[in-house]
Formats: sequence, C-alpha cells, structure tokens
Amino acid sequence: MTVRIIEAGPQATLQGAPRDTYRHFGIPASGPADPLSHAIANRLVGNASDKACIEITYGPFSAEFTSAATVALAGAIAPISLNDQVKPFHHTLFVEAGDVLNVGRAYAGLRTYLSIAGGFQGEDFLSSQSTYLPAGLGGLDGRALKSGDMVSAHDDVSCPQHVESTPEHLCFPLTHSFALRASEGPDYQPSCESLWTEHFTATRRANRIGIEIDGNFPDLGVAANFPSAGVFPGALQLPPRGRGFLLLPDCQTTGGYPHILQVNRSDRHLLGQLRPGNSLIFLHRTPDQAAEDLAKKQELIGSWLTDFRL
Repeated sequence: MTVRIIEAGPQATLQGAPRDTYRHFGIPASGPADPLSHAIANRLVGNASDKACIEITYGPFSAEFTSAATVALAGAIAPISLNDQVKPFHHTLFVEAGDVLNVGRAYAGLRTYLSIAGGFQGEDFLSSQSTYLPAGLGGLDGRALKSGDMVSAHDDVSCPQHVESTPEHLCFPLTHSFALRASEGPDYQPSCESLWTEHFTATRRANRIGIEIDGNFPDLGVAANFPSAGVFPGALQLPPRGRGFLLLPDCQTTGGYPHILQVNRSDRHLLGQLRPGNSLIFLHRTPDQAAEDLAKKQELIGSWLTDFRL
C-alpha cells in the first residue's frame, strides 16, 4: 500500500534503525531523534521497534491512505484527527482507503512519530532506512517529505485486530522544561561546576544535527578548538561564540570544540523533544550513577518494549 502526503511541515522524514557501523565510514548514525517515542509508536501497531516511521517535526502534517491500514502516533503532543474526527495519541488506529489523517502543530515536545503496521519503506543505506538529510542518504531520496509524495508501506503483514494503548508508566509527560541527567565530558574542568546550577534555554538554531542552548557558560581559559576527537549524540560542546551545542543523531562523528558534558543514555531520547524556547537544567551523575539510572529505566520500559534498548 502507499500513503499520499498532503502536507508535511518542516523536515518530516523517514526514520528507522540507527546505523551501527557509522564510525567506520564517518557517517552519523541518524535514526529517530526520540527513539523511545519511535519504539512506542511501532509497538502499538505490532511492529519491531526498529521499523521505519515518519518523524513529524512540529507539524502540521496530513496524509491520505490508499487502502486499509493500522497506524499509531506517539511523541510530541499535537491535535490529531482522522476524517475530522478527533483521535487519541498512544492508541492503535484503524484506517480505511481514502481516510485522511491530520496532525496539527505540536504544543508540547517537537517530534511526533507516525507508525504503520509492517513499517514504511525507505532506501537502505548502511543497513538503515533512516534519512540523513545533510548528505541526502536513506529514507525517500535522502530528503524531507513533501506534498504529493507517495510513501510505500509493507502490506504483507497481519495487522493487529484489537486496540493497543501505551501503558501509563510509559506515557512520559512532555512540558516546556527539561531536567537532563548528564556526566562530565572529556574536556570538563573545575570551572564547569557552575553548569549543574544554571538554567539554560534552547535557541532557534536547532535541527537534527543539534540544538544550540543559551545561558551562562564557563570560561575554559583554553583555545577554542582542540584536536578532533570522536563525538556522538548527547555531547554538549562549547564553541567559541559562547553558547553550548547539544548533539543529536545527525551530528558529526568527530569534533574539536570542548566536549564538557555528556547527556546520559537514560535521558538522551528527550533531546529529540527539546524545542526552541524550552528551558533545561543538567543533573550531575557519576558514571556509576549513570549506569544505574540506565538499568532502572531499561527495566521500566522492557516489560512492554521487549526488543528496544535505549
């Protein structure tokens, strides 16, 4: 079957499993900016957690279905309707040929995930269908979706026959303030202690590569650039202009800006929902505390998302 895109909003893309071999090729992992919401949407339609979904950034988004299908939405909270009838998030939805799904602008969080039973079909690159926009790889011709696109979905699967809903303990609330557990980065200095008591604000300079944040950052008293070293999503770098930059899944694989903090894996999925104007604080965790946090959160979600790992 196919889905006809009526309206896609800014940077709606196909995102599936991250690329696990990217460091050997200098290609970012990509994948969903909020992998937990992506996995939840897939679970609601009976998919494995790595099936390709449409990642809708902010909205609006609308699409028409060419045949009967089973779909679901999770992630950033936005008004949604099917044939002008209001529908809920975190529930299995059954659609018929000709039905039109509308997703409005998100009012909490930034990215909403639309899943379909069987998963959407994208171009495979390095064992992933995820779109990497800067290089035009994967997804649908390596680009964002636009009006008139026909997106194929696998139709050789048995669709769920009953409504699934996300367990309440996995419906993580999204607000305009974030508290992110983080640990010291390789370039952390004593002057960085202030980072644990400061409030920061996300600026409008944001995409799938990273998010600029404004606030009182320490003077490191060192050169603006270090020799390039490996970086990955969740890193907080401090460029010379004096604002921090939090890296997301499309970030570069090496960088020379000081890497002062690292958002822990337990909370990294939240970065995909951070939007311009949101406030955030960093909660200090030692490496042992970070490992314990991750184990507890993995246990929390593992009973329902059995094949998903943060």
